[in-house]
Amino acid sequence: MSNRKIYTKEFKENAVRLLEKGDVQVTELARHLGVRRNQLYKWKEQISKKGSAAFPGHGGRPKADECNEIQRLKRELKRVTEERDILKKAETYFANQPK
Repeated sequence: MSNRKIYTKEFKENAVRLLEKGDVQVTELARHLGVRRNQLYKWKEQISKKGSAAFPGHGGRPKADECNEIQRLKRELKRVTEERDILKKAETYFANQPK
């Protein structure tokens, strides 16, 4: 697992608001918020490009039950794909049989 930090949409918007306010130097603001300075600029750019549609994700990784469901679906897809391939081969075999 990575040590990647996840920030809420509100946190990012407030950080950009503080950045735009300009009361504190960017380096000092970044240190105070616990983020990298360039991350503040990236968030600012996203807000300027997308407005309120910026930061649509929930952040984070899928939950354990979601991971289990994904694994189950992958296994099922593999099984069904193998069955389909077998049926295709059988169809070709029986189509070439003389009557």
